[in-house]
Amino acid sequence: MTRIPTVLMISGSTRAGSTNSAALNTVADVLGEEIRPVLYQGLAQLPHFNPDDDHDPLPGEVARLRGLIAEADALLFCTPEYAGNLPGSFKNLLDWTVGGSETSGKPSGWINVSSAPTGAAGAHHALRTVLTYTDARVVDEGCADIPVPRSVIDPATGLVTDPAVRDAMAAAVRSLLAAA
Repeated sequence: MTRIPTVLMISGSTRAGSTNSAALNTVADVLGEEIRPVLYQGLAQLPHFNPDDDHDPLPGEVARLRGLIAEADALLFCTPEYAGNLPGSFKNLLDWTVGGSETSGKPSGWINVSSAPTGAAGAHHALRTVLTYTDARVVDEGCADIPVPRSVIDPATGLVTDPAVRDAMAAAVRSLLAAA
């Protein structure tokens, strides 16, 4: 029997109805039998990063986040860009990963859903920088630019409905796992 890989999915958005969160929920929907999707929901509950607090015992939500990262076979991110960079709450999450070793060697990728003219290039450059700094293994084949306009998200389910977009997302995650 083949073991089903656990993919920790982290949205960089706290916004209700986020396109980034819709993308991750869609990946879970499409690949739910091929992966064990774990959607991290604690972004807004993380305390502000303070190096003085980065020791055992860790703040509860930080310990939970690091535990989920440690248990995952791969990490999948989907984040918006804010003012040309990562949103502050998402950067805060990443800051909490620097002091731990959980991301070390962890296959990591992202889906960039931006349809903005800049394509969220600043956010994804910063994400790659932090992941590299924490020794995560960024899998280029698992990093995909797949624009997702709000018009292809079903308001009732919060899932992407466009088959081509769904297929592209699934392909990116399969590439992430193949390289893992």
